[in-house]
Amino acid sequence: MHYKRHIFFCGNKKSNETGCGYLGSEESFNFTKKYLKGLDLWGTPNLRASKAGCLGRCEDAPVCVIYPDGIWYTYVDLDDIKEIIDSHLINGSIVSRLQL
Repeated sequence: MHYKRHIFFCGNKKSNETGCGYLGSEESFNFTKKYLKGLDLWGTPNLRASKAGCLGRCEDAPVCVIYPDGIWYTYVDLDDIKEIIDSHLINGSIVSRLQL
């Protein structure tokens, strides 16, 4: 396996100005990348974050998904993202309150 865990942030911006791309996904991705780099956990064989197009869960927006675990999350702010990083990406514990 190339990465222990890989988080994908939906960044879709729909023409009617809805979608994860309008709900903080870019900021969440940038925070995650910077935070993981600061902990020296960015890249092979550790952790990675990527931007994605539409992940097809618009009704739950904004969303992200962690692989290889296949766990989906929604979030409100960077505090939620930090909790997902610390609990799930780093320690492998699912954040039930944010899980879809």
